[in-house]
Amino acid sequence: MTQYLEPYFPVFALLIALVVIVGALKLFLPSGKVRSFPYQRIETLFTPAERSFLHVLDQVLAPTDYRVFGKIRIADVLKVKSGINRSDWQKAFNRISAKHFDFVICRSSDLAIIAAIELDDKSHQKRNRKERDVFVDKATEAAGFPLVRVRCSNRYSQEEIAELLAPYLV
Repeated sequence: MTQYLEPYFPVFALLIALVVIVGALKLFLPSGKVRSFPYQRIETLFTPAERSFLHVLDQVLAPTDYRVFGKIRIADVLKVKSGINRSDWQKAFNRISAKHFDFVICRSSDLAIIAAIELDDKSHQKRNRKERDVFVDKATEAAGFPLVRVRCSNRYSQEEIAELLAPYLV
């Protein structure tokens, strides 16, 4: 029986290869649907007020063994305690996963997290923002994590900022 099929083996091999290629193309090429990526670039990482404050913060920390990172997710700094049921853990995690600190100070040598800074501008007067701030204050307090709040200003004094941070930069 194989002797009768033998002349057709190249045709079978070609058909199998064709099926594999068509299958691979379906996997890796977009389907007939147009895939949408509704994103656009943000030109700067910080607002003008945040950039101004960062400049002062960089100068205050320049002679020290500390670095500043910006827009760090709270969930990258605080974690939900273990030992609670999964549903409560997920709810607690969700409350911190989409929020961020304006700035986080770390020790340069090992990137140990030292403190967070929130720059409070006019938006912090809104009701929903006040609720968010109360939550963040309570969460950082419960975790024993220092949070420094700085009122947004047109100008910052390096001496005043250094004084605010001094208790944490030891």
